[in-house]
Amino acid sequence: MTEFKLNANEYSPLVLAYLGDAVYELYVRSRLMEYANLPVNTLFVKSTAYVKAEAQFHAYHFVLDRLSEEELAVLKRGRNAKSATVPKNADVTHYRCATGVEALMGYLYIKGRHDRIEELMGFIFDGLSNK
Repeated sequence: MTEFKLNANEYSPLVLAYLGDAVYELYVRSRLMEYANLPVNTLFVKSTAYVKAEAQFHAYHFVLDRLSEEELAVLKRGRNAKSATVPKNADVTHYRCATGVEALMGYLYIKGRHDRIEELMGFIFDGLSNK
């Protein structure tokens, strides 16, 4: 595993979200591949339904009541971070909540809490699958 130079609390929420975006997407892609050996385009379309800002907005609400105080603080720091840009196809509120989820995943990854990532992503994946 990568050794990080700083403590997880020392990274800006947007840097945590940068890393967390990759962690989140890797989990989604891996989970989708558990079901079948599908064509790449099909996997891409299915994964997009889980990783777009609107889906992560729902993910935010799926995990909100399941977080420790420490995790909730990270989620809120990410949500409240002011990004220089917002994608043109995303609602600002959805985008900010998505950033909060990604910051949390980045934070947990840096802390080496892969078990907790699996647990939270399980709630998220199952919740989004039932939407």
